[in-house]
Amino acid sequence: MRQAQKARREFPYWLLAAGVIAVLFAWFIAVDGDYHQIFLNLSRGIWTTLIVAFVSFFCACALGLGIALARTSERRLFREFASFYTEVMRGLPILVVLFYIAFVGAPQLVALYNLVFSWAIELGWLDKIRVRDFSMSARAILALTLCYSAFIAEIFRAGIESIPRGQVEGAMALGLSKWQTFRLVVWPQALKNVLPPLGNDFIAMIKDSALVSVLGVQDITQLGKIYSASTFLFFETYNVVAYLYLTMTMSLSLCVRGLERHLKRNSHDTAA
Repeated sequence: MRQAQKARREFPYWLLAAGVIAVLFAWFIAVDGDYHQIFLNLSRGIWTTLIVAFVSFFCACALGLGIALARTSERRLFREFASFYTEVMRGLPILVVLFYIAFVGAPQLVALYNLVFSWAIELGWLDKIRVRDFSMSARAILALTLCYSAFIAEIFRAGIESIPRGQVEGAMALGLSKWQTFRLVVWPQALKNVLPPLGNDFIAMIKDSALVSVLGVQDITQLGKIYSASTFLFFETYNVVAYLYLTMTMSLSLCVRGLERHLKRNSHDTAA
């Protein structure tokens, strides 16, 4: 009886309401001509949005793990550099980094590439790169990678430092090297701890990917901006834009919550 009452109290009525609204809006898109046309135009940007978010997040995780390992290193030089990087990148607005990478960093990278490989370019082994060859999508991915790697580095660092020091000392006492201790003892446990916050960061990445529209990347937001400016259907267009983003983020949010419950249940079973 108490379990049934508790289940009724914990039933996610907000999710039921959101699901009903989503279904009604989907039906409205199907039957209303304007909304249907807007959806068809904006749906072309879903793939771009997901590609930018997935690639940026994967690269940010790889770079963030390296920064986290540097922050937990025994060498002070590595720790200072990693701390400097994380503090600077976390203190800069993402939009500022986007503009800086797009209009300052990209030309400098192209110039550096042409300078370093000038000998290969002269021999005809490589082609000289122009700034226009560095696409805006690649610049946006680079900027998001740099920004989010600082936040993800802190997540990885917290996960690594959450493992009791005694386990590390015990593994090394058994003859394991530092790398083997990290790979076999620390990392498997730390990964379980960081998966939920990493999922939340990926959801935030999808939302922040809308900022790449300022560079002209043809994502959902940019296509919505173009369509609304040409048809003056601002209300309808941005309703569809919000609907597409909410559908993606809320679906991922439910997946993250399910992952958290699964990990919590497994930890309780292991403890028992």
